[in-house]
Formats: sequence, structure tokens, C-alpha cells
Amino acid sequence: MLEHRGSWQEVGAYGSVVAAIRRAGTNVWDRFAASDPGLLRLMAGLRTVGAIVLTLLVLALLGTGVPLMVAGSMVAMVSTFAIREKEVRGQAITLALGLPVALAAMSLGAVLHTLVIAGDVFFVLLIFGAVYSRRFGDRGTALGLIGFQVYFISLFVQASVPTLPVLYLTLAVAIASSALVRFAVVPQTPQRTLGRLREAFRARLAQLLATQNELLDVDPEELDKVLDDLRRHTARLHEAALLIQGLLEEGTRDEAAAGLVQRRVAEAEVAAERLGMLLLNARSAGRADTLTMHLPHAPVPATGTRIRTEDDAIRTLRRDLNALLVLVARPAPGGRGTALAHVRNRLLGYRDEDNLPLASPAVQDVFRGLGEAARSVLGLRLALDGPQDESDDSPATTRSREEFDAEDLAIVVAEETEEPTDDRTGLQRPTTRAAFQVAVGSTLAMIGGEFLSSQRWYWAVLTCWVVFLNTASTGEILVKGYRRLVGTVLGVVAGVALAGLVGNHTWTAFALVLLCVFGMFFTAPLSYALVSFFVTAMLGLLYTLLNTYSLDVLVLRIEETALGAACGIIGAVLVLPVHTDRRTDELLGTVLVRLRDVVSAAVEQLSGGPAVDLLGKARELDEALDELRASIQPLTHPITPLRVRRRTARYLVALLETSAYHARSLAATAELVPYSKTIAADPRLERAGRRIAYNIDLIVARVLEESTEGEVQSGASIASMLETAGSGALRTGTVTFRVLRHLQRLDEGVVGIARPLDVPVAGRSGGKAS
Repeated sequence: MLEHRGSWQEVGAYGSVVAAIRRAGTNVWDRFAASDPGLLRLMAGLRTVGAIVLTLLVLALLGTGVPLMVAGSMVAMVSTFAIREKEVRGQAITLALGLPVALAAMSLGAVLHTLVIAGDVFFVLLIFGAVYSRRFGDRGTALGLIGFQVYFISLFVQASVPTLPVLYLTLAVAIASSALVRFAVVPQTPQRTLGRLREAFRARLAQLLATQNELLDVDPEELDKVLDDLRRHTARLHEAALLIQGLLEEGTRDEAAAGLVQRRVAEAEVAAERLGMLLLNARSAGRADTLTMHLPHAPVPATGTRIRTEDDAIRTLRRDLNALLVLVARPAPGGRGTALAHVRNRLLGYRDEDNLPLASPAVQDVFRGLGEAARSVLGLRLALDGPQDESDDSPATTRSREEFDAEDLAIVVAEETEEPTDDRTGLQRPTTRAAFQVAVGSTLAMIGGEFLSSQRWYWAVLTCWVVFLNTASTGEILVKGYRRLVGTVLGVVAGVALAGLVGNHTWTAFALVLLCVFGMFFTAPLSYALVSFFVTAMLGLLYTLLNTYSLDVLVLRIEETALGAACGIIGAVLVLPVHTDRRTDELLGTVLVRLRDVVSAAVEQLSGGPAVDLLGKARELDEALDELRASIQPLTHPITPLRVRRRTARYLVALLETSAYHARSLAATAELVPYSKTIAADPRLERAGRRIAYNIDLIVARVLEESTEGEVQSGASIASMLETAGSGALRTGTVTFRVLRHLQRLDEGVVGIARPLDVPVAGRSGGKAS
């Protein structure tokens, strides 16, 4: 009997270990999925590596030499990463057009191999055309990139006319391998990508909620670390939401479904971010500044001591925060059962004021936030996974489902609007300006590169080319050139070590090349310096394969890189320059205009106006803010000597981020007004939004140098303005009260934006923020 008992205990222990391993594996995968939304970087790396492997296998079976295998692997890599279109049909057409473009580039490279001057002139013209072709969208960008890179490869392998037939075969094999891997082995469709992004959104939402739970009990001295984690996870959730919304039209069955998913994703994002803010308020001595959530190293809210753990309401709150995390973390197929239905019903019950526990107003706000977060999770599940079991629904859950049904039936798909066209012409067009800049810079790099090496001058030209990709101002080009140089220096060190490790082992070198290619694509969105590191390490291995490796070659690589980056910067400065200040001012004006549009439209709808596509406007605001954030990197980069400007730029972006959060919250609340049975419009709100819109217009006019007249209005709070507009108490927990808090924060944020921009504020002295 004891033996049987012992054996059962062993089985139970084994089962516990297996369950723990599975949980650990799930947690690791969730963290990985959250760090790589939609597994986009992983799929890009696998797709490129797969195309190269297939190319090498086919060429090896055909008995080609190592130089042709090197050329084939490089063409396979280029033809894979150059294609950026979302639709499979568009990808196939671009890839098919890429073959004749590649053949033409290789032919010209071979023909002009011995004609130095003619070859150099053609190379400059090719560079100009490749950059200019970006004006024709993703297809023009891809074909220009393929043409340039294949011509570059012809220089790298020293193509000649007698070798053209076998080079044609190599190009065909490489592009066919790329197509096979893309469309059959590692397929990329909007539907598949959207499905993976859904899982990434779930994982990132769970990460954010887990970090928010730590706010409840964290010691004051550790609050800084938790806030940093909270900012990072909030930004990652926002990134995943933007990626999802960018693929909705291609990844869903129709426009109505796309609009529904967009609405639910936005609601979940806003509800989660709001819950974090309410938790921060609950543990603060006073109202926490929303800026704390968006500005690194912002002052930590005064807390005194931790929230009292003996309080029944806090114990309930801790339990329900964990319950919400379980509700989010559980995948939809496994999210069924009476226990989870009970948890969901309890959380949704907090949307009813009668179900709130006895606690301070700040803690009761957290329970309301829990109810809204649970509602957003239910709405997201319904939109993504369809109808669910309703047998265990409570009255609160039934009411939430009825609200969703009313919203779904009332959704009016906005008519498609044409993409905004760029009315700039001639040299004012960004693609034309960049084409002239890179042509001049490449000419300088070509001349200087010849002095360094008559054989490998093209490395300087390549660097000059790449520092212009995805840049729009002189400052961006400077930062990108600096990062490429740093990555190249580190890559040379790695290349020396790898070349010594490989020796004469060809397939070992190819295997390491594949690792470098994967690392290059996996780290591309994270760090350009890392990309340059992997590229340079890969080149050291390729030179080893071509039996042309030496330390002098890798040192020359550094010299050519520095020269190319310098020539790119000179071209950007001398030819039709776009200064960083001018670029950021234009983008700042765009962000402010879109912020005003969202706030004005939301307030109008909250006041009883007609329904409009508020979430679409909020998405346009987010996209403009992301573009501004990328544009100010030269101002916030650690190497900038302008410390005051760096602090000011960070402060401005943080203010804009917190204003965008409140604008999204307003939009999400206003979207409910036309369909909800419990949320009514309040005509008094119309007046409350006028001051914000006026102040934003005044700041925009000052930023764009259209007018210097007027002062930003400040003074009475938004709430006091509303109370004088009509009768009715502003009760805590009501929709009007919640909206007022967002409007008040927006009003304060806009006034805060005015000060560092030297826009005068009525009744207060101006001055730049330091």
C-alpha cells in the first residue's frame, strides 16, 4: 500500500514538474511574442535565411563555384527584404518585375566593368533613379533597391561579360528561391500576420497588467523601477495596437469587421492605460500627474507609505487585479468555463455604482477602471473570436453584451477617402530632393573612395546610400551615419575573430553568414548599429569565402564607411538641405492640428453632435506622433552637445504623449454615446472644449510662423467653466466627471506645451523650459 502511495506521489510530482515546465515555456513564449509583435522580425529573419539556404542548396547541386554562391545568397537576401507590400498578389508582381530589373543591372555591371568613367557615371545615375523611385510607393522602392543592390553585387563579385550566362542562372535561382520561401515555406499574408499580432497584443496587455499589479504593493524606493517598466509596457502595447490597425483592411473580411476590431483594440488600449493611471492615483498622496506615465525620470508621486494591506477593499482589489490578468492571459479557446465566467461577471459588476466596495474615492475609481477593462476584454474577444457562451452571464455581463450588439449594429463604415496627396512639386518633393542629395554625396564618396582603394571604393558609396534610407533631415542622416560607423568598427572586430575561427571551412562560413543575416533582420527595427555590426561581420566571412580576406580589407571597410557617412552628410548639408528644426516644427504642427481635431470632434459628439470616425482620427494622431518621435532623435541622442534642447524635446514629446492619451480616452468615451443606454450626451461640454481648441490653434500658428498674435488662455478650471454653464452636480464616477478629468489634463498639457515654445500664456510669464 505504501509502495502504491509512493508511486502515486512520484507521478503527482512528475505532473507538477511537467506543468511547471509548460507554464514556464508559455511565459517565455509570451515574453518573446510581446517583444516581437506579430513575430514580424522573426518571420523576416526566417524568410531571408530560408531563401539563402535554398539558393545555396540549388547552386551547390548545380556545381557552381563559391563566388557564384556568394552572389546568389546576396541576391536572395536582397529580393526577400526589398518586398514590402502587404497583399500577396502585389508581392508576386513586384518579385516578378524584380527579375528583369536584376538581369539588366547585372548586365550593365558586367559590360561597364572595364569602362571606369562610364561605369561611375552610370552608377551615380542608377543611385539617383533608385532613390527617386521611392515616390512610386512600395513597388518603386523595391525595384530601385533591387537594381542598386544587384549592380553593387556585380562590383563585389567582379562580374564580366563571359560570366553573364551563369550569373543569369544564379539570379534566376535566387529570385525563384525567394519566391518559393515567401509564398510556400514561410508564407506572409495579412491574415496570418494579423492573427499573430492579436496574440502579441494579448501578451503585451498581460505584461502591462502584471506590471500595474506591482504598483499596489511596491515599496516607495522601488517605485521608479516599476514606473519605468510601466512606461515601457504601455509603449509596447501602443506599438502593437498601431501595427494591428495598419493591417486591418487587408487582414479582415470586410470594412465593417475592420472597423469593429479597430474600435475594440483602441478601447482595450485606453482601458488598460487608464487602469494604470488610476492605480497610481490610488497609491499617491494627491492626484498623480499623467506626465509621470510618459516622461522618463519624471518626479515620482508622493506616496508616504504603501496602501494599507489590512483594508478589505485593498485585499479585494488585489484579488480582482489578478483575476483580470488571468482573464486576459488565458487564450480564447481555453477561456471557457464556469470559473472564468464567474470572474468576468464579478469584474463587469463594478461598472454598476451599487457594486463598488466601501473605500476611498481613489480606490473606488480603480474598481471602476477594472470594470471598464473587463468590458474591453469582453468586447475584444467578441470582435476577434465571435459569439461566446452566454449561459453563465450575470445581468451586468448581459448588459455589456447588449451594448456591444447595439454598437455593432450602429457602426457606419466611413466612406473611403483618398490618401492625402503631396502637392509639392519639383525640387520641393522629398524624393526628388533626396535623389539629388544622395547623387552628390555618392559622387563625392566615389572620388574619395578611389583614393582609398581603386578596388573597393564602392563601400563608401554603399554607406552614403544607406544613410539616406528612411531619413528626412540632416540631423537624422548624421545620427544614422554615426550609428553605422560604430556598428562597422565593432563588426570588424567580430569579423577578424570569425575569419580566424572559420579558416578554410566553406560550409561553416556559410552557416555563420546565415546567423549574421538572421541577426541583421531580427535587430533591424531595434538598432541600426546592430544591423551594421552584423553586416560587417558577414562581409568578413564573405571575403574569407572569396579568399580575399585580410585585416587590411576590414580596416579599409572602416575607412570607407567613415568616408561614405561624411559624404552623405556633406550632400545633405549642401544640396537642398532640410534642417532638423524645420522638419520637427512641421511635424509638431501636424501633431497639434490632429490633436485639436480629435479633441474637438470628441467634445462635439459628447455634447450631442453627430457620430464621426473618432478612432480613425485618433489613429492619425498616433501616427503623426510616432513620426515626430522618430524625427527628434537627433535632438535627443546622447551624442548631442545641446543638453538643454534635448531636455526640452523630451519634455515636449512627453506632454504630447500624455495629451494623446487623454485624447484617445475622450474619443473612446465619445464613441459610446450614440449606442449606449447608460451614457448620455451633455451639451455643457461643448463650451469646455473651446479653450483647448483655441489654445492649440494659437500654438500651431506660432510654431509654423503664421502669426505671433494672441496669448494662450488659462485660469479657471474646466470643471468650474462647466458648472457655470448649467445646473447639475458633477458626481464622482459619472461619465461627465470622467470626461472632465481628461479635458482638464488636456488643458493643462496644452498650456505646458506653450511654455517651452515661447508662446505667451495669459497672466503668466513665459520662458523656455530647461
